[in-house]
Amino acid sequence: MTPSPPAATPLLEPDSRARLNLEWLLRLRWGLLLGQTLVIGAAAYGLELGLPLPVLGALLGLEGLTNLAVRAWLSRDLPVTEGTLGKLMLWDTLVLTGLLALSGGTHNPFTTLYLVNVALATVLLPARWMWGLFGFTLMAFGSLFVLQDVELPAGLSRPDHAELMRLHINGMWVAFAVAAGFIVYFIQRVTRALGAREQELAQARALHARREKVASLATLAAGAAHELSTPLSTIAVVAKEVERALATAGTSESVREDLRLIRQQVDRCRDVLVQMSADAGQTTGEPFHPVPLGRLVEDMLAELHGAERVRVQLPTEAREWRVHGPPRALARVLRGLVKNALQASQTPRTVELRVQARGAGALLEVQDAGTGMAAEVLSRAGEPFFTTKPPGEGMGLGLFLARTLVEQLGGSLELRSTPGQGTTASLALPVTEPHAAPELAS
Repeated sequence: MTPSPPAATPLLEPDSRARLNLEWLLRLRWGLLLGQTLVIGAAAYGLELGLPLPVLGALLGLEGLTNLAVRAWLSRDLPVTEGTLGKLMLWDTLVLTGLLALSGGTHNPFTTLYLVNVALATVLLPARWMWGLFGFTLMAFGSLFVLQDVELPAGLSRPDHAELMRLHINGMWVAFAVAAGFIVYFIQRVTRALGAREQELAQARALHARREKVASLATLAAGAAHELSTPLSTIAVVAKEVERALATAGTSESVREDLRLIRQQVDRCRDVLVQMSADAGQTTGEPFHPVPLGRLVEDMLAELHGAERVRVQLPTEAREWRVHGPPRALARVLRGLVKNALQASQTPRTVELRVQARGAGALLEVQDAGTGMAAEVLSRAGEPFFTTKPPGEGMGLGLFLARTLVEQLGGSLELRSTPGQGTTASLALPVTEPHAAPELAS
């Protein structure tokens, strides 16, 4: 997903977007405070300009107190709005005006810092606040022409005109570099942070959509099973009675064979409804429990046809790692992956199930010995009702339901395949050790 500026980010909730913007604005304000302190110190002690240091120091201290107040506001988890950002940026403009008015006014090359606030307002604030801050900045800059002629109280002084011109000429390049650097750094970091938040939210919405599909499948399967059970039973009974009547009447065997085919298809319809109900319903309704990986693998193999062709690599220490989830549904997920691998691998070729640590979790890899999948097939694997299996061997729900459950548990399911080299299904699950939090080496 391509990152976009904060103010144009539709995927973030308003409070979340404003809070994220305020956090980055606070970081920038600390940077500006440090930069202003260094510049004033260099001008006063390096260039020996006559500056009203007590008042400038008071303004800098006021900025620091404002930053601390904003941090306390964020730590208390109070609501943050775009108006909060706008008011804070208006205050920054006012403080900057005071600093500039006391250190050269319009002759101060660091008047370019006004552009930092204007640029940030364009990114962070809605149109009415942006234009309001723009107008306020113009008035603040214009006020410097008036304030530079105002006499300071006794004991305070400004640099003379010659010193101001020398400062202006020598400092223009430095001022431009500082202003441009702050703008580029802040906008780039905020855009990148919001891009990552967008991606997280998009993934959460995709997961929510998949869960809704699972719930819809369960409802559809239950309703279909309920509504179709009676007519299917009626068809089966009537077909049986007609077959008996035709047998008594001596009708040809081909006609009776057709009736038996009708009954077989009715049974097939029942099996499909039962499987849909089981696949969609058991995954969503089973309670969560800590499941040791060793037991999970054993339960998977216990009901698997062709288990003798599965080579399991499960380290001894990994057998007691626990996955918190629905036990039967987890076993069904793993069994489905291994079953797919067995169907893709011709007898007597074997399938490998490898369990290893990955970070703070476990990685279960199922590798078949089949012919692999083409890129266009791999890209669609996991879509509901998409399958390459022959009719009667699958409905295309296994991978979809498996990925939905695994992501609900905080894990992931990935498929890697190369034509002619087989397919590997990688199942990553968060785990805990029996008596302590995991510290597993990858």
